[in-house]
Parts: sequence; structure tokens; C-alpha cells
Amino acid sequence: MVAGLVVLGTATGALAAPNGAADSRQQAYAAAAASSGVPESVLLGVSYLESLWNTNAGQPSTSGGFGPMHLTDVTYVASLPATGLGRGAASDAPSQTGRPRAEVAGTDQASTVQAAGANQAGADARGDSARPMTAGPRQAGATTTPATGTETLEVAAALTGLDKATLRTDPAANIRGGAAVLARYQRALGAPLSSDPDQWYGAVAEYAGATDADSAQQFADEVFDTIRSGAQRVTDDGHPVRLAATAGVPDRSWLDKLGLPRLPGSSNLECPKKLSCEWVPAPYQQLSADPTDYGNYDLADRPKTQKIRYIVIHDTEESFDGSLQLVQDPTYLGWHYTIRSADGLVAQHIATKNVGWHAGNWYVNSASVGVEHEGYAAQGSWYTEAMYRASAKLVRYLADKLDIPLDRQHIIGHDNVPGITPANVASMHWDPGPYWDWAHYFDLLGAPLHGTGNVHSGLVTIDPDYARNTPAFTGCDGTAADACAPHGSSSVILHTAPSADSPLVTDIGLHPDGSPSTMYISDHGARASAGQVYASAGTQGNWTAIWYLGQKAWFYNPPSARTARWSTGLVAVPKPGQASIPVYGRAYPEAAAYPAGVPVQTIVPMQYTFAAGQRYAVGGIVPSEYYKSSTFDGSSPGDHTVIRGSMKYVQIQFGHRIMYVDLNDVNLVPADWGSPA
Repeated sequence: MVAGLVVLGTATGALAAPNGAADSRQQAYAAAAASSGVPESVLLGVSYLESLWNTNAGQPSTSGGFGPMHLTDVTYVASLPATGLGRGAASDAPSQTGRPRAEVAGTDQASTVQAAGANQAGADARGDSARPMTAGPRQAGATTTPATGTETLEVAAALTGLDKATLRTDPAANIRGGAAVLARYQRALGAPLSSDPDQWYGAVAEYAGATDADSAQQFADEVFDTIRSGAQRVTDDGHPVRLAATAGVPDRSWLDKLGLPRLPGSSNLECPKKLSCEWVPAPYQQLSADPTDYGNYDLADRPKTQKIRYIVIHDTEESFDGSLQLVQDPTYLGWHYTIRSADGLVAQHIATKNVGWHAGNWYVNSASVGVEHEGYAAQGSWYTEAMYRASAKLVRYLADKLDIPLDRQHIIGHDNVPGITPANVASMHWDPGPYWDWAHYFDLLGAPLHGTGNVHSGLVTIDPDYARNTPAFTGCDGTAADACAPHGSSSVILHTAPSADSPLVTDIGLHPDGSPSTMYISDHGARASAGQVYASAGTQGNWTAIWYLGQKAWFYNPPSARTARWSTGLVAVPKPGQASIPVYGRAYPEAAAYPAGVPVQTIVPMQYTFAAGQRYAVGGIVPSEYYKSSTFDGSSPGDHTVIRGSMKYVQIQFGHRIMYVDLNDVNLVPADWGSPA
């Protein structure tokens, strides 16, 4: 199998209907290919790279595309009721604290949980209370409506005579429409409606909707790599589909006929060679006479001065173009990369040696690279395969370059970043959300999730069947009582007892009154996500318990349809004699480590309890560090230096988010020692 191409949801003999005939979805591709003159392998290859052949229940992608062929209808999507993809931002400008409107629009939580991008009064945008806030709100002229570009669904409707609603929701019609669009592109290029797939390179490149030749070529190359290697899987609605491997060499000369410009090169780019990347710099500049008033990132010299430990996966809650407008605003915030949904184009904004303001936690910011993905965590709930693949190539490149392990302790979502103090927990973001397919992403990274033990091993790695795992979330349209459309998810739901009727566990950071967590889309207080590793707290029947935020949390894990894999590793336990130990959201040094004139950053325990008898999976031992950078010109004592202490911390998987404990407070032991299973 070609690296990066994953065969999912298949079994020997599973790809034929019981009577030996082709499945109806496979027949739909064959029929559309025959009627349009598009080779079936081309049609299947394009569809695979857009959607993995999935229907996504007729819901739009993060860039306004529908169905297996990702026919785009962003004008329609933008007209839908408020919240979600292009549906009227919850806020039209950054707040006083500078928290980005990206990841804010349209995803307000229920009244018991603050908005996904809510800002705590007095909080610093960087997650660093040492730096004074800026003078006031800054206006950023971005739009939340995706750029219209070519409305391929409208083109398909004109070519086929099918109405738009049918093309959005009926898979066979959608496939027929996509085939008609490809055939039109082929004719417009003056290319023959050939049965040879290799003559369709230009039409395939155009189908991505790219505005530059590099991105169009990247999309087409991925499609033809898929055609050469073949693929097979069962779609999200249960249809087995196969693309047989086809040898050949595509005729790339057709790309020139599109007349697309090449991206300008830049020596600043940090991207793998075969990835389409452009340099769109974030500005670093002083905004007033006040040296603490500057934007929109911090200079550093990582990894020479400080190891980069994390890559943080975000979604933008904003169109790609809108995100680029924001990151180029000196009064806004900066992150390192943004990836476009339609074709996987990567824009780099900040050198990885510098510190972006993307995670809301200064300890994590100073030790991470932030990668934004054009998308929306609730409405517009699926991410294109083109973007997944581009992201995986970028992250694998960065992980190799920066020596970052490819696991969920180091490749984390923004929703896994802890708050810096108890007051900040409820305001932390929750992107990329429960619809990001972590298992598939790690397959593409070349680091598939796997189990390494048995029921006695003491750890579990969360790994549900994404397509079949469809939790009953609510609030995707902004109304807590409204059910979200059924959709595959990486999240398993955690209960207080081994019963589906029992309440969900409580996250007191999100629900200070102690009330149970909810199924509201942005309330992740009772969820564990694919790839995350937890300490086992026992089993009962079809249920498995884990230690989670100071309590036992149960999830359904039947032997016939496992949602987790048994794993081995270390756990942290309180040292003997300790009734409970504090848990922290950042790993700052002890007071004695700070030089004279440098304000000491208080080590603030979180509101949670790590009690004796509990155990949490270890993600590594990290040093105590604080990167001092609070003025533009370095005029503050100790600026642009890393302050290190003698303290060491242990990173643990404490709840949905990672957290830290003092190494002196815990023993690290193999998880199978005294395992309750």
C-alpha cells in the first residue's frame, strides 16, 4: 500500500453485495462515468480525495461542499440561519483581550458553559497574565462568509437538469453532477473525452477550484496517486466501494492549459517539497508608543533556546481568505500555518522559531507550533480529504524536523490545551471539535493508533469506529435543544456509571455548580477522543472505566465493537502519604528561579483534585520553563529569555485536556502494577 493511503472499514469479501452484484453506490459511479465519458477511475479518484466517498448525511463540508463529489454551494450555505459556516459571526471584531474571532463564530455553548471563544475579563490573549492588555478592541476586516469561487453545484445543476436540493442530498445525483462538471472541464481544455485516465490530469486539477498552479497540481497528483495505488472502503452510509489500482503516468502538460499562476517562492517557507505552500507573513510591529502594545506574535529562537514539544491542531471558524486577512492584521493574533479546505494549500505566517499567539496558554504557546485548518467545529462538520492529507504531510515534516513524537500527547487539538488558571478553564476553545477524525489523521501521519496490551495492561487508547460512532450531539445550529445531524465522531461519551441511562460525568471547570456535562456540541466535559490514552479504572460488562478529572468515567466498550484498545505505559500516582495533589495548567518554574527584576509567575493549582487511589496516563516529563517576552523592544528586564527552574513536571491526560503535576508529588509506575481491571 502506498504510504499515506489508508484502507478503511474493509474486510475480505466485504466489497460485494450478497448476490455478487456491484453495490448500488459502486453502480452509481459506473453509471455516471459511462454517461459523462469520464473514466470511472478518475471519477472515483476525485471523489475519494474530496470526501472518501462519504455522503456526510447531506451536510456541507467546512468549505461549503456537498456529497461524495464535494459539489460546492457556498452561496446557499451562507444563506442558512445564523451560526456555523458563513452564518453570521457571533462577534464582528476581536475582544479587548485580542482572542481571535477565528474559532468563535457561531458556536456558542449552552448557558452553563461559556462560548467556545469567550474571553475572561482581564485575560491576556497569549495566555500570559504577565503582559499588560492592549489598549482596546481592534477591528479586523475579515469576513466569515467563504469565498464564492466557482459554484460547482450550480454548474452541475445546469449540466444535468437536476435541482440543487437533489444534488446536495442524493448521492447518486451528486456523483452524476460531479462527473458532468469534470467532463465540462475536459471539453473546455480542448482535451478528448478519452477512456485513458492519464489524459484527464487538467480537468482533475481544475476540479479542486485552486487559484494557483501549485495547489491544482498537488490536488491532481494526490488523485492520480490514489488511482495508481487503488483504494477500498465502506462509506459512512454503509456502501462498499472499490477503486482498482491502475498503472499509468498522467499527462501533466494539461495543467499548463489552465493558465494558473505559480506561487511565489520564499526562503522563509518551512514546508515539505511536494506540498503546495505560500508565505503570507504575519506582521510583527509596535502599535503605539507603549512597548507592551505590539502584535501579533513574539520573536524567539526555538528550538535552540527552547524545545518545541507540541503541534496544536485548530480549525479557523472562518474562511481561508478571511483567516488570512486576520493573521495579516498587526492588531490581531498570529499562528504559524493555515490550510485551505478545497485543495490543501498551506499558507505559512510565522517562522516556527517564533512564538505564535494561538493556544490561549503561554506555556503551550511558547513550546508549540499552531496549525489552523479552514473549517467549523459544528455546522459544516466535515473536513475534506485534500486538507487532511496536506495537513498530515506538513505535520509529519514538522515533527521530523523538530523531533516531536507522533502521538496524542504531543499532536494535540486546541481543545486539549489546558486553561492557565481556574478562571480560564471555561473560556478555553474546543476546536477542532468532535468531528475531526483523529484516527484517520494518524493513519495519514504514518502513526496509526494501535493497542499494545490486554485488559490487564492498565491503560486504554480511545479508538471508536469513526463512521459508526455517531453521538447524539445538540446545538450545531446554536440552539441547545436541537439535535445535530448524525455524523461520525472521534469522541466517546463518559458516564458516571456503567449504564447509558446514568448522568454524564461533571467537569467543574465548565459546570462550577457540579451539574452533569451535556451533549451540547461544545461541552466536552464528558468526552474522550481518539488517540488519547487514559488509565483504566475497571470494567463491568460491556463498559470500561477510566480516571478522568478526579472521578471514574465509564464508556461503552463491548468486545464486539471496541471503542478503545488496551495499552501499556506509565501512570502517575500520588506518593504515599499524600491525600491529594495539585494539578496545574502550565509548568512554570519555582519562585527562586526568576532573576532579579523579573516578576515571578505564580504557580496556580487548578480547581480539580488528583486524590490518592487515582492514576493518570503519563505523557512525559517536562521542564519548568517561562519564556519572558512582554515588550516589543526587549526593554523589560529579562525579555526574550527562557527562565528555567529546578522543578520538573509530569504531563498527564487528566480529562479531555492535558495537565501537569509536580514530579515530586507523584511516583511513575507501569500501568499494569495494581491495575484494577
